[in-house]
Parts: sequence; structure tokens; C-alpha cells
Amino acid sequence: AVDILVNNNSGPPPGYFANWDETAWLSAINANMLPALMLIRGVLPGMQARKFGRIVNITSAMVKTPVAPMGLSTAARTALTAACKALAPEVASDNVTINSLLPERFDTERQQQMARLAMAMKSITYEQAREEIANSIAAKRFGRPEELGDACAFLCSAQAGFISGQQLQMDGGSYRGLV
Repeated sequence: AVDILVNNNSGPPPGYFANWDETAWLSAINANMLPALMLIRGVLPGMQARKFGRIVNITSAMVKTPVAPMGLSTAARTALTAACKALAPEVASDNVTINSLLPERFDTERQQQMARLAMAMKSITYEQAREEIANSIAAKRFGRPEELGDACAFLCSAQAGFISGQQLQMDGGSYRGLV
């Protein structure tokens, strides 16, 4: 019996809109939206029957702050977020919560990949690329994976039972919007 589901996966590579054909778009949806929805669909009836469930989707800050090179990831993850936002009120009375974590600039393989991309595009060193990325964050540092893990653990806890349908921005204070 599944009481907690955390959906997370790597995103499609950055690129250019002109290069993304139908296959690229379908691949992004098939990797970053549909698997999470099918897992939710599979575990939700049991959670509702037991009157307890926690679902957390780890997506991306790009859901709220899209940038062109991340368009494939943004589109698929935003669709997942919208579907779950619509579902959350329907299952809240069964003590099932559905939330999203929206990380950006965590010190993971993805940021190493982005630094290598910046190296190639700007003819700078890896260290310069990492420093440039870190300086673009309000906190002036990369997020630590354990910070994301701790936030996820809280959203999965019984103590977070009144938090549902939310998207928690985890970006070192960089998001400039109100909602």
C-alpha cells in the first residue's frame, strides 16, 4: 500500500524551438508528464480508501519562470502541474495532498551540464561558468540537494496535511513574482 509518492526525473536537454519537431515534444510529454500522472492514477484509489496520501512532484522553477532554451521541459512540467492543481481539491477531503517542488540551480549533475554548456557557448572555464551561474542566484550559491530533500520530507509528513495544490519555489530567493 503506497502512502507517499514522489515523482522526479531528469528533464529533456535545453535547445532551440526551431529544432524541436513533433517527436521532441511528444518525447518530453512522455518523459516529464505522463509517467507521473499514471503513477498518481495507480496509487490514488488506495490513498483515498486509507484516508492518507502524500504526492509530491519535483518539477522545475521553469514552471513559473520559463526561458526559451528549456521550453520542452517547461511545457511538459507545467502541464503536469496544472493537471495536479486541478486534481488536488478533489482528493483533499480524503487527506490526500498533491504538491510540487519547483527547484532551480541545485548542485546536481544538471547544473554541471549547464556549466559545460555555458563553457562551450561563452568560451569560459568550468569554474567561471559555475561562478557565473551561482552569481545569478539571489542567495549567491547553489542549492544543496539535502535542502530539497528536507522540503520534500515535510510535504510528505502528516504535519503538512493542510498544504495541497501548492507549488513551492526553491530557488534561493531568485523568483521575483508574488504568486
